[in-house]
Amino acid sequence: MHYTAMDNCRLFFDTYAIDFNELESPRVLEIGSQDVNGSIRACAPESFEYVGVDFVAGKGVDVILDDPYHLPFEDGSFDIVLSNSCFEHSEMFWLLFDEIMRVLKPSGLFYLNVPSNGYFHRYPVDCWRFYPDSGSALVTWNRRGGGNAALLESYTSKQSKGVWNDFVAIFVKDEVFAPRYEGRVTDRLVDFTNGLSRGRDGIVNEQTILEDQSAISLVRRFIRDHLKRRLKVRA
Repeated sequence: MHYTAMDNCRLFFDTYAIDFNELESPRVLEIGSQDVNGSIRACAPESFEYVGVDFVAGKGVDVILDDPYHLPFEDGSFDIVLSNSCFEHSEMFWLLFDEIMRVLKPSGLFYLNVPSNGYFHRYPVDCWRFYPDSGSALVTWNRRGGGNAALLESYTSKQSKGVWNDFVAIFVKDEVFAPRYEGRVTDRLVDFTNGLSRGRDGIVNEQTILEDQSAISLVRRFIRDHLKRRLKVRA
């Protein structure tokens, strides 16, 4: 678990938990819930019923999955589904997205956090990185299969104490219920890039050069300038 993963999930609950106040005990499902150096379970309000699934037994795992593309729950079972640093390890994440939409209630939310950069880390495989249009692409996939999902917002968070830029996307299962969710993480968060928000035109804080690329350019410039100075001294 890296710092920004926890920070982004806290922002999600700080922004959207209020929309479930009328429910006595909203049900939350986390995909890939094993506690490895921390868990986003700690971000959920105590009044929420929390179920964690993973492929192996471990701390934070309530249900062990036999099939990575089948969730052993009935249709419309959960109010919120969370997935943090999991989709990059799914060979066919779009099939998992279908399952998540199936187990969500029509008004339910899916919170997705997945790397937009970072090193190769197998668990047991490492297949994907997500860019700013990835959330919209998943909506297109869902609707092609007869669903009616909508993207409420997405953004890429800045690095903090590490190498990761997190791509975060928040979906509602049925677009009919989108108007009930008025708050946006991107209204609270300042330090992000390439944000998309339902009801706002264009990309917020658009940045075509990614943070890693900017850092590499600065290092190259420093080395180039340093070499130029040394050559002048020798001359």
